[in-house]
Amino acid sequence: MKNLVILGAGTSGTIMANHLYNQLPKKSWSITIVDQYKTHYYQPGFLFLPFDIYTTKQVKKNGKKFIPKGVDYLQQRIEQIIPEKQTVLLEQGDKLSYDILIIATGTKIAPEEVEGMAGPMWYKNIFDFYTYEGAKALRDKLRKWEGGKLVVHITEMPIKCPVAPLEFAFLADSYFKNKGIRDKVEITFVTPLGGAFTKPKATKALHYLLEEKGINEVTDFNIERVDYKNNKIIDYADTAVAYDLLVTVPTNMGDAFIERSGMGDDLNFVPTDKATLQTRAHKNIFAIGDATNLPTSKAGSVAHFEAEILTENILRYIDGKPLKAEFDGHANCFVETGNGKALLIDFNYTHEPVEGTFPFPGVGPLQLLKESRTNHMGKMAFRWVYWNMLIKGVHIPFISAKMSKKGKRFEEVR
Repeated sequence: MKNLVILGAGTSGTIMANHLYNQLPKKSWSITIVDQYKTHYYQPGFLFLPFDIYTTKQVKKNGKKFIPKGVDYLQQRIEQIIPEKQTVLLEQGDKLSYDILIIATGTKIAPEEVEGMAGPMWYKNIFDFYTYEGAKALRDKLRKWEGGKLVVHITEMPIKCPVAPLEFAFLADSYFKNKGIRDKVEITFVTPLGGAFTKPKATKALHYLLEEKGINEVTDFNIERVDYKNNKIIDYADTAVAYDLLVTVPTNMGDAFIERSGMGDDLNFVPTDKATLQTRAHKNIFAIGDATNLPTSKAGSVAHFEAEILTENILRYIDGKPLKAEFDGHANCFVETGNGKALLIDFNYTHEPVEGTFPFPGVGPLQLLKESRTNHMGKMAFRWVYWNMLIKGVHIPFISAKMSKKGKRFEEVR
């Protein structure tokens, strides 16, 4: 009996467990998935939790219910991978041997990477919404906050769901309008990038949204420290931005065991072939989703597309066939713009976000790079798709892992 081990039972790991359980011969392969957490979170919902759009029950479920019954599910912390021995060490001293290993442990926030960002003041006037605990605490804060300077800040790239901080600023604009206190709130979006969006074309096409909503913008801000005593964030050029309420996206890093295993880059992301999803250093170790260093968005849609290609490549690896270099970095993301509207962006490694229709050429019903209520409805519907199809490995009709060029106007990345 050969062993396939999946590290991480989040979006990527759960999808892979479902895909491979249905594909691998059960008489010759066993599958084990390891995760220290009992709860599976719908992480896109963390954006909506602070604004009371979603409840806590809508963004979390028992993770075990999504793992096939024939897959061994271990709830332990991962200590280290020893590739030379094809072994994974677990917190309680257990050792797992593997023939194939999939790293799907995602990314975590690391506020301790910035001076003054972490500490006892964290939930007083410094918040995040990239964790369940942070989003819930921010919800409680916003319910009673009466106004002032709201700063939405990104520490550095890459981050999970790169458009989420901007979405937060847009939703905050709507939220405070509905509460009747928008005139008492100054919203400032602070980013280390040269523009609000991660893609230049999107920044150029959609910058009007910031102006339309009266959101200030501070770009090229590389934070050095948080002066929490005086409510300021300060960058290396000694530029200061004052806040009354700071909603920050701290540095995102891969799991600490990646560093202990000597397998990551400076941020503990695993160097991975961007087309095959095989790790650079070890042929029998693959990586998927936010755990990789791939130059694409760390987003659920990307994990879904990667999983289809990784499943085929693992089967090819087992059969001794060459791997298919077919993942093109495809990502599509809904961007909430507030007031019941959203836009949709679709791009990959070689193409900027495109204009056109999705998923049907010329028909849609979703419009790319344009605000619409239909796009907002698509964003809201995705939660059902996530719980009932995506993480269960159910095929989603009309959505291809590769980026389709039909019905779209393209501009290549240079």
